[in-house]
Amino acid sequence: MADTDRRNFLKTASAASATATAVLAGAPAVLAKGVNDKLVVGLIGCGGRGPGVAQGFTGQPGVEIAYVCDPDEQRRNKAAAQFGVKSERAVGDLRKILDDKSVDAVIVATPDHWHAPASILACDAGKHVYVEKPCAHNFREGQLLVEAARRNDRVVQHGTQQRSNPFTATAIQMLREGMIGDVLAAKAWNVQRRSNIGHAKPSAPPAGLDYETWIGPAAMVPFQENRSHYNWHWWYDFGTGDMGNDGVHDLDYAVWGLGVDTHPSRVVSLGGKSYFDDDQQYPDTQTALFEYEGDGSIGSRRQLTFEMRLWDKNYPYNADSGAEFYGTAGQMLLSKRGKLLVWDERNRRIDKPVAKNPVPLKITNHQQDFVDAIKTSRRPNADIEIGFRSAALCHLATIANRLQRTVNFDPAAEKVVGDAEAQAMLSRTYRDGGHWAIPAGV
Repeated sequence: MADTDRRNFLKTASAASATATAVLAGAPAVLAKGVNDKLVVGLIGCGGRGPGVAQGFTGQPGVEIAYVCDPDEQRRNKAAAQFGVKSERAVGDLRKILDDKSVDAVIVATPDHWHAPASILACDAGKHVYVEKPCAHNFREGQLLVEAARRNDRVVQHGTQQRSNPFTATAIQMLREGMIGDVLAAKAWNVQRRSNIGHAKPSAPPAGLDYETWIGPAAMVPFQENRSHYNWHWWYDFGTGDMGNDGVHDLDYAVWGLGVDTHPSRVVSLGGKSYFDDDQQYPDTQTALFEYEGDGSIGSRRQLTFEMRLWDKNYPYNADSGAEFYGTAGQMLLSKRGKLLVWDERNRRIDKPVAKNPVPLKITNHQQDFVDAIKTSRRPNADIEIGFRSAALCHLATIANRLQRTVNFDPAAEKVVGDAEAQAMLSRTYRDGGHWAIPAGV
């Protein structure tokens, strides 16, 4: 699907979220069996994040967690007990959920390399999808997931929950109303102290883990303890580093506040391992710069900076994550930790900043918003197109960082300009001999 076609669904990321309850042209169909019937949900991925997301569905009327799926027997059995799922519906193969026509929606909370493949298969099976961040392991899979959602007319909610947070939405509204003038630049950060994963060697998988299924469509490598549960985040084949793990949240509301609704045209990233002597492949220290050229005229260009330090506890404004917005008439600090500070153009604090027209978010629970979007035939607050654009920043910065050169990008064509090596890195290497979950078109 061309970029211009996708944009017809959402005119801008800000407008989509500011009018989250509106029914949009071409919105997904409601439940075929009737909007008042039970919504049957399957949980795919029962590690630390999956059960937490699923818990957000359990208090909603008319929602049932009917399946749990994980290649780790211990994890899926624990989740089955937590949600009262029958033993025969605690499965290791996600296709068993997708083949059940009684299932309306799935939660995809797997390792990153399974996010898009599982979500695409779910859309093609007629299921709505709540997919954890980042929505894809790489840029190309993100494109294909947006296409699958539109092709199948499915609601796909991205797990960037600030889109359903009235505090964040109201702060963004202040920016839209010109509280600090025209917002020309922003900076987001992810600062925290991570753990050393050590050095390890391949070994036999633990009992109860179906490692073949865990690997799925990724290139096969031997099991290694420090690249399995959770630590997969720090390996190129399976994760997206902490920029894709935590940083994507801050990048998401940074671009929301910056008011851009396209991919950047130029990406620079520097960084590496400055602190951890271990097997992690992704940087523990990274600075990325994104430039949005707009229409090329003076005043339309925007700039976004991202800083990540995974060994630091000296947080800016005592907030481990956040974003600063720089306008022609002031500055704003916004953090998902509940911090909001505003200064005018003479650097004077604005006491108790207030939006003239606060955003009327009817639903402030991200999972509930997903359910309501299905039942009322509308796009969710963090529609997959919005989620893809935010996740794509992580993918493009990783490419620039690994190549140690500027990546020039055509936002409309969604292609790298003049760099065949960088263009090839928009996708990934899949398993030799193929796999049933490898998305068509990669």
